[in-house]
Amino acid sequence: MFISSQFDAGNISVISCVDALDIQLKIREDRNSEYFQWFYFRLANAKSRSCRINIVNAAGAAYPEGFKNYRVAYSYNRLDWQRHSTEMESGVLSFNFTPESDSVYFAYFAPYSMERHHDLIASTLDSPLCSYSRLGATLDGQDLDLLKFSLPDHPNSRPNCWFIARQHPGESMAEWWMEGCIEYLLDRENESIQKLLNSCNVYLIPNMNPDGSKRGHLRTNAAGRNLNREWISPTLEFSPEVFVVKNAMQNSGVSFMLDVHGDESLPLCFIAGTEGLSGWSERQQRQLDFYKQNLEKLNPDFQTRDGYPPKKAGQANMTMSTAQTAFQYNCLAMTLEMPFKDTTATPDTVYGWSPVRSKRLAHSCLDALQLYLDSGLM
Repeated sequence: MFISSQFDAGNISVISCVDALDIQLKIREDRNSEYFQWFYFRLANAKSRSCRINIVNAAGAAYPEGFKNYRVAYSYNRLDWQRHSTEMESGVLSFNFTPESDSVYFAYFAPYSMERHHDLIASTLDSPLCSYSRLGATLDGQDLDLLKFSLPDHPNSRPNCWFIARQHPGESMAEWWMEGCIEYLLDRENESIQKLLNSCNVYLIPNMNPDGSKRGHLRTNAAGRNLNREWISPTLEFSPEVFVVKNAMQNSGVSFMLDVHGDESLPLCFIAGTEGLSGWSERQQRQLDFYKQNLEKLNPDFQTRDGYPPKKAGQANMTMSTAQTAFQYNCLAMTLEMPFKDTTATPDTVYGWSPVRSKRLAHSCLDALQLYLDSGLM
């Protein structure tokens, strides 16, 4: 019996793996940071054995409430990720599991590896609708990738709509969302996409934090920086990812922005706006309400009733991507949040919130963007 995590996005430390009924594990902290919550590991040579797996430092995680009513993701083939119940007692996250194979993987959410990311980027390169740019390098020397979707020979004076994902690398549902977004944009037979690309240019950063993703971090890059707190004055020394993306945005301009995330605790899909900006106007509120209300109509998993309480005008956190972008470009900028658990109103007993549902939500977000562009509210 053996526990391992020395693979792309892996994260766990083994305290004890001798007694199958008392396997004790610990989640590693992000480098140069106190954040931890993401885990991803493999249990080998335990077929048909009753195992009890205990993550002993769960109470010290960044969001311990995220482990209440939580079901762990597991897979034998790393393609199909189902859910299994857990319990949280005395600060320890535990679950009983009897593997059907001598190799089974467990993760906080279905992982999205850097290898899959590279396959995703490569899948776009034959399309005349998509162009690729390498914006720069991360601190670990990985590429920071930008995709632009537009119609060939179309004037560049159209709105430039930006989508970024995975500033927090442990929120892997954000890149599953990006995969769905890209698949939808590559469908040349889809009349909705043809209409969208006649209306705007779409810019995508599928993974803002490759280093944190590969290292198995929850929230930070290789320097231990939370990228979504670096948007006022990013540096090449500590947050090159934000530095190069802000430069690219300045070159294109931004007419719309959606920053895609996951929330550890709330069992909901929702959007957070930038109501805390100084001078927040009725026009800006109408824009935000229009997008959210139409997304709710388009996708049964999305709702507008609950989420983060909006900040009062003047209390926006200007270090965050959406506040800084909305302020700089006077555009609609929002944060989309998806759950690690499941949606309480539309639960899935087998898969919980899943890659497939993340991808479907991306389709709906693009359809809602088209409605917003047609509304005349921009």
